[in-house]
Amino acid sequence: MGFARLKKIAPRGLLGRSLLILVTPMVLVQLVAAYVFFGTHWDLVTRRLASGLAGDIGAVIEMMRLNPGDEERQQIFAVAAQEMELQITLRPGDILQRTGMVGAASRVADEIMGYSLKDNLIGALTERVGRPVFIDAASYEREVQILVQLPDGVLDVKASRKRLYSPTTTIFVLWMVGTSLLMLGIATMFTRNQVRAVKRLAVAADAFGKGRQVPDFKPEGAMEVRQAGAAFALMRDRLKSQVDQRTEMLAGVSHDLRTPLTRMKLQLAMMPAGEIGDLQTDVAEMETMIEGYLAFARGEGSETPRPTDLVALVEDAAQKSRRDGSDIAVGGDEELTLPLRPHAMSRCLTNLIGNAVRYGKKVSISVRRRNDMAEVLIDDDGPGIPLQYRDQVFKPFFRLEGSRNPKTGGVGLGLAIARDVARGHGGDIKLGDAPTGGLRVRLLLPL
Repeated sequence: MGFARLKKIAPRGLLGRSLLILVTPMVLVQLVAAYVFFGTHWDLVTRRLASGLAGDIGAVIEMMRLNPGDEERQQIFAVAAQEMELQITLRPGDILQRTGMVGAASRVADEIMGYSLKDNLIGALTERVGRPVFIDAASYEREVQILVQLPDGVLDVKASRKRLYSPTTTIFVLWMVGTSLLMLGIATMFTRNQVRAVKRLAVAADAFGKGRQVPDFKPEGAMEVRQAGAAFALMRDRLKSQVDQRTEMLAGVSHDLRTPLTRMKLQLAMMPAGEIGDLQTDVAEMETMIEGYLAFARGEGSETPRPTDLVALVEDAAQKSRRDGSDIAVGGDEELTLPLRPHAMSRCLTNLIGNAVRYGKKVSISVRRRNDMAEVLIDDDGPGIPLQYRDQVFKPFFRLEGSRNPKTGGVGLGLAIARDVARGHGGDIKLGDAPTGGLRVRLLLPL
């Protein structure tokens, strides 16, 4: 339970976690150092300062006892003010109403550090003076008032707070906080540089996964990050080389296949019509199948992504299907521009819309922006696709029987080509139920 809470409040980013790893030991070391300092040095220094002040007051009282005359007392008070920095006056006949201490001898020590000088100061005065005392550390900002009960009155002593407070405390606190902030700044600067290299690698990998060009990527950062970046760059070049080789090979296959088919069509066209009807149908089917195979295997080719209005592409694909008299309505955003391969995306939209008009009478298309994605909804009122087949229909050459007519269903590559194009753009295609009772196709593309 505690680990789960700690996990929730812990930083999620690499920069935050790296700084946490660096800062946590530093804070612990500073806390231990502060504890040792204030547990030993501070206590020893305050005890000695309090003992020194009590000794001076005791010396003044002893000299007053040895020199009871008024003139001698004034000389003693003058010497104390000059040599001991003590402002002393005598209140003849006064009696202390209370003893002990009010306030803090050092506001820094008591309010910030949580340590009191009361025990050390009262203990030292009791040992050196041996008379009832009252200490007022609250009435004066820069002084501490010490009242000592004497036989003939009350001795009023005002001492500077500097005599009870060591400046090393402030120096230590400033040094500790200052070095901590300096080290934190240095650690943040270096860690941010390392995190920037990781972010650049992540952005490049994300862009490459969405089918976009990343020619300006160069590995940088620590050795491990550079190795990961170099491996990514090598993978990118190998994949690009494989795609280029496949495209060149398919271009040759396309030429080799189309050439004999064209000769066969010419020879059939020169023969009498009554004898070649079936052969012409077979040749046409072969040509359609080969075009489908090549379209699927060709993928996106070497087309470069560029900013394209998705709404215009959808409207163009819908207009092509309207030529056959199909009832297609297009709505949604007026303009939605994102990096696309126009020809490949047009092929994807044509396949999806053509699939909808083939099995439905009315088709509704909506293009809109959803967070950081562009969404195209294609709804038809056809028979739809059963739930158990919605993943299988994206497999190459898979065709539904029953509700889908196999004679008009092509070769089973339409949805496979469409999803291949969508995923090549970093998106996807999902199937669902349309409000009209038919099939809903959701095309999602990253902006």
